Amino acid sequence: MSRINKNVILALLTLTSSAFLLFQLYYYKHYLSTKNGAGLSKSKGSRIGFDSTQWRALKKFIMLTSSQNVPVFLIDPLILELINKNFEQVKNTSRGSTLECKFFCVPRDFTVFALQYHLWKNEEGWFRIAENMGFQCLKIESKDPRLDGIDSLSGTEIPLHYICKLATHAIHLVVFHERSGNYLWHGHLRLRRHIDRKFVPFRKLQFGRYPGAFDRPELQQVTVDGLEVLIPKDPVHFLEEIPHSRFIECRYKEARAFFQQYLDDNTVEAMAFRKSAKELLQLAAKTLNKLGVQFWLSSGTCLGWYRQCNIIPYSKDVDLGIFIQDYKPDIILAFQDAGLPLKHKFGKVEDSLELSFQGKDDVKLDIFFFYEETDHMWNGGTQAKTGKKFKYLFPKFTLCWTEFVDMKVHVPCETIEYIEANYGKTWKIPVKTWDWKHSPPNVQPNGIWPISEWDEVIQLY
Repeated sequence: MSRINKNVILALLTLTSSAFLLFQLYYYKHYLSTKNGAGLSKSKGSRIGFDSTQWRALKKFIMLTSSQNVPVFLIDPLILELINKNFEQVKNTSRGSTLECKFFCVPRDFTVFALQYHLWKNEEGWFRIAENMGFQCLKIESKDPRLDGIDSLSGTEIPLHYICKLATHAIHLVVFHERSGNYLWHGHLRLRRHIDRKFVPFRKLQFGRYPGAFDRPELQQVTVDGLEVLIPKDPVHFLEEIPHSRFIECRYKEARAFFQQYLDDNTVEAMAFRKSAKELLQLAAKTLNKLGVQFWLSSGTCLGWYRQCNIIPYSKDVDLGIFIQDYKPDIILAFQDAGLPLKHKFGKVEDSLELSFQGKDDVKLDIFFFYEETDHMWNGGTQAKTGKKFKYLFPKFTLCWTEFVDMKVHVPCETIEYIEANYGKTWKIPVKTWDWKHSPPNVQPNGIWPISEWDEVIQLY
């Protein structure tokens, strides 16, 4: 029998020992550490979750925006909700002191930030640096809708959304633009044909399904999972705005076509009325907002916005709608304190309530209260001389934001149905003579007030 080589035996023993050691390490990592739980890891000072692709992507993004002075703030609904629920903990956390990634490590495809575009100074340079850091970035642009129909400017495009992906996680950067009325607007995220639909799961995006409008938020800096970020100072208010943020743009192109067919009234009287009506609308909005009462443009004021993006000069009043459940007993007093005395009050809170206030220069503010039935909504009217009641029926509607006379105000989202209910299919044609008892196609008789109740339902007429 040949003599066994000692070197071969030594090599085999070494290899076997190494394999056994590797097996022990593998067993400890995948079995024992799992059984012992997170508590054991914490006791040894390890940081849980900070090795995830998601957290590393966010860390790089925040480092990038911070170094380039890009004014971004966190608007991700899920993370803002978590922060709000644990705000005391977040407020008392300093950078690097946390041992577990609790907010930015919740598994998801996107994390959402916002950018106030007018504060961004170096867009192109930022993108070059982002790509050098490993990000793949997509820029979504479109023309400014306010320039629609102006041939010399309609091709001008503005940035609306940026999506920057690192490995498997993407940052959705929503671009907010300043608008008249001190609010922020973001556009619709529309994918053009050349864009790769598989770049990210676009259908999961929480912002961009439609244009949106938000109050300008005051910001505060907090430390979240060891990263310093800006968030809205009142996260609850911002979260409440999200589901009701849908914005409808005034139809500028159609308005210009309207004025080509029907010349605008630029007489001194018309200009003076529009000025007074605008001031009255702004004062009414300020008064109702202070009360926390939601309202929208109604009747002729809504028609003027939708048809010609302006106040109809021959309408002679300002019309607002309010859901009856939002009525507050101190509305009348609040308007009187604002310098708008009550002109008349028709109906009762439980039936056909309507208020009218006198503005300056003989411009009147009419507030119609809307009641909801099973399949429709309605507001009432009362003829003062006879006590006859009238009912104006509308299809059910929801409320969206728009911009009108330099203000962010509500209008019915289902605008065309709302206007056609009031003015019929011929609403595009100006009608200067209007009988509210017979002209609207949606009017119907609704009984008569008993004589014994006239003093209560008809006041100051």
